[in-house]
Amino acid sequence: MKAYVFPGQGSQFIGMGKELYESSAEAKAYFDKADKILGFNITEIMFDGTDEDLKKTSVTQPAVFLHSVIRALTLEDFAPEMVAGHSLGEFSALVANQALTFEDGLKLVSKRAQAMQKACELTPSTMAAILGMEDDVVASICASIDEIVVPANYNCPGQIVISGSIKGVDIACEKLTEAGARRALKLNVGGAFHSPLMEPAKVELEEAIHAATVNKPICPIYQNVTGQVVSNPDIIKSNLIAQLTAPVKWTQTMNQMLRDGATSFTEVGPGRVLSGLLKKVNRQIETSSEG
Repeated sequence: MKAYVFPGQGSQFIGMGKELYESSAEAKAYFDKADKILGFNITEIMFDGTDEDLKKTSVTQPAVFLHSVIRALTLEDFAPEMVAGHSLGEFSALVANQALTFEDGLKLVSKRAQAMQKACELTPSTMAAILGMEDDVVASICASIDEIVVPANYNCPGQIVISGSIKGVDIACEKLTEAGARRALKLNVGGAFHSPLMEPAKVELEEAIHAATVNKPICPIYQNVTGQVVSNPDIIKSNLIAQLTAPVKWTQTMNQMLRDGATSFTEVGPGRVLSGLLKKVNRQIETSSEG
């Protein structure tokens, strides 16, 4: 079975989508429509902007979404049999499997990005990558700390990202290193994504997601919150809301897709981060990318 996966925040780069824009009239029309929907020229920032501008959550998220979705919509013979997306990428996956329209997907992503940006500004917070430690050990040590710090991304075996207050993440990094983690690396991010500190963003986004039309998808999506297959539009909505404060169960998602018969994975969008993570889950699986 053909599986398609869509990257999240962190895969962006200056020049992303430019080749697509210049080589396809259909792609150009989508990019031009996006500028109108958003009310600013996101294409200018994507193609020729500065790293600093592109790194803003309110810009990064719609930029990665646009690159991924427009590439998927302009691929020849695009016929996904299962899809998944990492964090923000879940919205790209839902447009790719026709659960969301391009317009509604972009509006929700923009709303999500702005709400998360505001939540980041409310409380100084951060994230850190923990390498070379079992998931349950990381979770247990985080739970023992009297500050907000939680597992946020189960990326692949031996790589988990934690998220929380600056003090909480600092204490966790120290304790995890003492307990034998190979590395505890603070990340250059705007805030504590997929943690309780995103609760204000979750409240703000909930109304917009409930108001959006989610159609029955043409193929199943494996959502971050559970790592399990979903086709019911109401459950898809609930999981999209829960995702803001819940961890991204990416390792579990990849393993479930493999158990359910995935024979090849195509990463659609900027970068090849997800292909690299997949190889750490299963070296034998066939991967490719469409950027």
